Parts: sequence; structure tokens; C-alpha cells
Amino acid sequence: MRLRKLFALVLSLVCLGAFTACGGTNAGTSGDGEISVFYYTFSDTYISSVRSAMDTLLARQGRAYNDYDANGNQTTQTEQITTAITKGSKLLIVNVVDTGSNDTAQNIVDMAKAKNIPVIFFNRSVDESVVSSYDKCVFVGTDYEMAGHMQGEMVGEYVLANYGSLDLNNDGKISYVMFKGQEGNMEAIARTQYGVEDCNKILPAAGKPEIEFYDANNANKYLVDQNGTWSSQAATEYMTTILAQYSEAGNNMIELVIANNDEMALGAISGLQSSGYNDGSGKTIPVFGVDATDAAKAAINAGTMTGTIKQDADGMASTITTITRNYLNGKNAFEGVDADSVVGTWRVNIPYATYIGE
Repeated sequence: MRLRKLFALVLSLVCLGAFTACGGTNAGTSGDGEISVFYYTFSDTYISSVRSAMDTLLARQGRAYNDYDANGNQTTQTEQITTAITKGSKLLIVNVVDTGSNDTAQNIVDMAKAKNIPVIFFNRSVDESVVSSYDKCVFVGTDYEMAGHMQGEMVGEYVLANYGSLDLNNDGKISYVMFKGQEGNMEAIARTQYGVEDCNKILPAAGKPEIEFYDANNANKYLVDQNGTWSSQAATEYMTTILAQYSEAGNNMIELVIANNDEMALGAISGLQSSGYNDGSGKTIPVFGVDATDAAKAAINAGTMTGTIKQDADGMASTITTITRNYLNGKNAFEGVDADSVVGTWRVNIPYATYIGE
């Protein structure tokens, strides 16, 4: 019994010492060495979907891989990458934590280039200048501005079609709250801007007033997750605080929720449900997100959420693993990748789609 406990303790310490590489591993059969996959956090629902799909595809290829969880900390991720390179990693797949400047990603590229290790950045934006500085580096992501445009159009069309019923305060205007995932992140910036801007192009063209941020004293016109993790918790806490001051009884109720991702949208719904909204009783505030996670799709089909923009986790994982195979086999990185999705020689954009239920 004591030996078993000792073994369990040693195993847990090994996992910890490997910077959570035990989050996902496969011994592999190909003999190509470890593929090191670095995630900004395992707790992000969309990223978890990508990770699950990628684990399956890498294992199917017979690749040896390790998944690393940075838990939102760039210092941790940089240490993980340095260790993996030292141990002889053959390829780096990186969902970088810090997107606020080019320095972090460039440092990763420089370390990999010095050892002739290919790098595939994904999901979280990396500048073209960084990717193009190394001929064995690509980025797999999305046209992040398109998600904002599509969400804005979706919101605008919905508000226009339901204007009368949405105007709970009977003031001829629709009051909204915008939840932003992170400061300095290009995806978050675009979604925050276009999610409102494109909506407000549709409404005046049809003779309706633009939607208005609920708090006239907030110059930013958004509420941001201060931890930069695009979390449901942040949105729930914000929503709960808002509803303590804004209500139908006070004639100043929030009438529309727009969120940068589904996690924040679902967090807002949780806060609304605590006040008797979006719980199936008939009182529903429209809530829009981005990602089309399983939880969000379930909420939309249950009538507690209104719509989302699908970010294709399976498509992203499939593209990344195709490029991985190409690099390890000495082929062109984009061989077998949909040519319409390839941008220049440095990136692949996975297309979006709207989702409003089945």
C-alpha cells in the first residue's frame, strides 16, 4: 500500500515538473519524436474542443505528442517551450498566451529556428512579420474581423425583426451590454468593434435608432474580463452587478447581450437566470456569442441563447495536423490544405458560419 502511494506521488510530481505535459500524451509509433502542443489554457471551452480533436488526429497518425497547459501565463508557456526544445521536440504547435506584442511570438520563432524546428501557431493572432521571419513557420486561424462582422450582421437582423418586443423600457431604443474577452487581443478588438458597428449600420438604414450601451458613463462601451481569459465567470459577475442596478422595474433594463465568445455569453445567461430571465419561463433577453461550442448550441436549441458564430474546432485541428504531417515528411506546408483558405505563404484561415439552432 505504501509503495502504491509513493508511486502515485512520484507520478504526480513528474506531471507537475513537466509543466502539465501529462494533460495529453501519446507515445506514438512513427519514430518522428515528440510533437509539443502548447495551449494558452485548457479551461477555454473552444480550445478544449480543438485539443480533443487534435489529440485524436495526432494519435491516428501514430505521432508521439505532449500537450502543455500554460494556464494563461506566458512565463509558464515560455518555460514549457524552452524545456521541450531542450528535450528534442521535433515540432512546436503553439496557442500563444501573450498577443499584446510581437516580442513573445518572435522569441518562440527564434528559439525554434535556431534548432531547425517547425512552428505552427494557431487560434490566437500572430503577426505576419513574425511568421514570415522563418520559412518553417505558419499560422492557422481565422479571419478574425469576419467573426465580428458576421456577429454584427446577425445581431442587427435580429434586433430589426424583433425591435418592438425587445424594447422593454418603451423608450424607442435598445440598450445593450458588450462583453470583451481581453485587452490587446486582435480578435477581441474586432469582435467588440464590429459586433456593434455592423448592427448599427443595419438599423438606421431601416429607420430604427442605433443600439446604445446601457451605461452612458462608460466611454469604452464594453466590459472586459480583467484576467484576459474570456471567462464565463467574468460575464456572470458583471451581469449580476448590472442587474442589481438595472431592471424592468427601474425602466432601465438591459435589452441585449453581445459577447466576444460563447463562454462569456453563457456566463451572462447564468447571471440573467439568477434574476428570472432566460430560464424557459418566457422572459428572455437575446444573447449572442462566438464559437458555437456544444454548450452554446444546446442553449440556443433550448431557447436560452439566441445565436453564435461557428468557429470550426474540427477544421482547425484537421488543418494543423495536415501541416504537421507535411513538415515532418519534408513536404510543402500547405499540401492537402484547401487552397481557398490559404493566405499567401504564411497562414490558413478556417471559415466561419452562423448558428441559430437546428
